[in-house]
Amino acid sequence: MDSGSIGFVLICAALVFFMTPGLSCFYGGLVRRKNAVNTMYTSVITIGIGIVMWVLFGYSLSFGADHAGIIGGFNWIGLEGVSATEPYVEGQKIPNLVFCCFQMMFAVITPALITGSIAGRMKFKSLFLFLVLWSLVVYYPMAHMVWADGGFLAKIGSVDFAGGNVVHISSGVTALVLCILLGKRYDYARANYKIHSIPMVALGAFILVFGWFGFNAGSALAADGLAAHAFLTTGVSAAAAMLSWMLCDVIFNKKPTFVGASTGLVAGLVGITPGAGFVPIWAAIIIGLTTSPICFFMISWVKKKFGYDDALDAFGCHGIGGIWGGICTGLFGKAAINDIGQGSGLFFGETHLFFAQLASILITIAVAVVGTLICYGITRLITGSIRVEERSERIGLDRSEHGESAYPSFNGLD
Repeated sequence: MDSGSIGFVLICAALVFFMTPGLSCFYGGLVRRKNAVNTMYTSVITIGIGIVMWVLFGYSLSFGADHAGIIGGFNWIGLEGVSATEPYVEGQKIPNLVFCCFQMMFAVITPALITGSIAGRMKFKSLFLFLVLWSLVVYYPMAHMVWADGGFLAKIGSVDFAGGNVVHISSGVTALVLCILLGKRYDYARANYKIHSIPMVALGAFILVFGWFGFNAGSALAADGLAAHAFLTTGVSAAAAMLSWMLCDVIFNKKPTFVGASTGLVAGLVGITPGAGFVPIWAAIIIGLTTSPICFFMISWVKKKFGYDDALDAFGCHGIGGIWGGICTGLFGKAAINDIGQGSGLFFGETHLFFAQLASILITIAVAVVGTLICYGITRLITGSIRVEERSERIGLDRSEHGESAYPSFNGLD
């Protein structure tokens, strides 16, 4: 065990935890005043859900004894037997318990990403149950298949350094399916949805950037050169994506916007996540520059064309950004940077990694779609109506679901 690496990964775990409050600010600022509390609350409730479930059985199901490369076992229920002195797998410089702490924070923020797609129209109790079920049906199997010893997607040669498949594609695709199942907001075709707090959006984005350095660099699981490499590719991609989103704003909207620049930062972080510890630093610039225009196109044109109401663009940013990032990892991955036996990408003349990435992306999409349908069906069976009544939607979910108001002295129209 290496004390420096233990300290580094624990600090990174704290940074990843801080991303969830950051996400709540980012999402909360994007909605109308009357839904600000509910939107922020639905993001941070995963702190309670995710941590308790992880300790009781989540870690065991994600990283416990392998079953067909798809799910873990029940050998670490309540974290019994999770060693504080021995690593999860041979060669790691941190004990199993530290690895568990780091992975726990991923299990917290991933379901929170989904909540942006259904802002302003889903009952809190239904969402609570859905997130519990989704962690069981989708997240734990995905974490096992990608990151666990013996995981199916790892065996076929695909790679995911910090959560392109596990975090972003799974949550983004779920967000799309869930918002379609719920239907559009009652005034979706008529209302002009104004962002109620741009400073809050920007603050949330900057907190996410700050935490994301722990998200990606910490995934090296050691305080070493690979962590430094992932740290740098993370910052480079975010910066490049910020610039390319600003360019898209200027070309199509005639003015650069602060919300656009903040969204571009997040898109660039999503795009680099699967390949942060596999691609060259120069490739991070390409990934950042290309991720923003693709996400911008999905949000500005495709969503309007098909008419689905992904309220805060969880699919357009996280789902699409994660898919593109996984493809780019198959293009630019380089074994000389991080050789775990997967080979190099298509850009360097090898094909196996590229096609393994495509296969893993398709499998992740399938798991997310089927899992979402199952979780939605069970939630509806248990809670009845999942969507709030139109009257509740009109007055806002802050008052109807929680009896609170983000701005109690505000008396204007919303």
